[in-house]
Amino acid sequence: MKKLSVVVPCYNEQETVEKFYDTAVPVLDRSDMDYEIIFVNDGSRDKTLEKLTALSQKDTRVKVINFSRNFGQQAAILCGFRHSSGDCVVELDCDLQDPIEVVLEMLDKWREGYDVIHGRRKIRHGESFFKKFTAKIYYKFLAKISSFEMPRNTGDFKLLDRRVVDVICNMPEHEKYLRGLESWVGFKQTFVDFDRAERVAGETHYSLKKMINLAKAGIVSNSNYPLSLGFKFGLLLSFLSVAGFITLIVLLATGVYSNLVAWLFPTVGLLFGIKFVIDAIGNLYLGKVYDEVKNRPEYIVSDKINLEK
Repeated sequence: MKKLSVVVPCYNEQETVEKFYDTAVPVLDRSDMDYEIIFVNDGSRDKTLEKLTALSQKDTRVKVINFSRNFGQQAAILCGFRHSSGDCVVELDCDLQDPIEVVLEMLDKWREGYDVIHGRRKIRHGESFFKKFTAKIYYKFLAKISSFEMPRNTGDFKLLDRRVVDVICNMPEHEKYLRGLESWVGFKQTFVDFDRAERVAGETHYSLKKMINLAKAGIVSNSNYPLSLGFKFGLLLSFLSVAGFITLIVLLATGVYSNLVAWLFPTVGLLFGIKFVIDAIGNLYLGKVYDEVKNRPEYIVSDKINLEK
C-alpha cells in the first residue's frame, strides 16, 4: 500500500494542534493509504510541544520533531521532508486555513501522474487588505523577474511526489526558498483550487518582518534582476547628465543666466542615493554568499518522537 506523509510546521500553536489532528485523521483515513503526520515544532514557547507529545503517545502515526530554537517555517518544512517516508508528501499549516479535504483531491491528481500539485487559493478569508494587496504585487513582481514560471495565489499547501522531495532535499544551497524550488524543479505540475478559511484559533505568527524576509529570499534566490539595476541606473544617469549639459550649453549660448550651484546639491544627493541603493542590493547577494560559505545547518533538531534517532 502506498504511503502519504503530511508535514506540519508549528510555532506557538497550542490552541490548534489538537483541532488539526482531530480534523485531519478522519479525512486521511478516507485516503486508502497508509499515512504519517510529521509535526515540526519550530521552537515554540507555549505548550505546543507538550500537546504534540500527548498526541504522539496515543497515535504512533504522529511523529514529532522538536527544534532547539525557532529556525523559521521554511526550515521546518525542509526538516519534515527529510524525515518523511511517504511515496508523496503534503505540506500545510496547522491553523486549518488550508482545508484538509483538499488533500484527497490532490491525491487524485497524483494518481493521475502529476508530481507537484499546488493548492491555489481562490478566496482568502480572514486576511487583511494590506496582506492580500502586498502578496498580489509581490508575486506579480516575482513572476516577472524570475527565469521560470512562478505560480500565483499559491503558498505552502502542496503535494509533492517522492522524487521531487528527494531532489529538493539534495540541493546543496542552504537558504532554500521552497515555494520557488517546488516550481523550478519542473516535472509534471497542476493545481487544485480552494477557498482559504480563517484560522480556527489563535493569531498568525507570520509577522511583517518574517514576510519581508521571505520575500527577500524569494527574490534573491530566484532572480539576478536586482544586479541589473546598477547598469540601468548608470544609463539613466548618463542620459540625464548629457541632457543637463545640453541644456546648460543652450542657456549659456542664448545668454540666459544659469545658477549652476543650485544644481549641485540635488545632483550630489541623487548620486549618493542611487549608490546607497545599489550597494544595499549588492549586500543582499553578498550576505547570501556569506551564509552559504558558513555552511551552517538550516536547523538543529533537539528531540524526536516516534522517529529513529
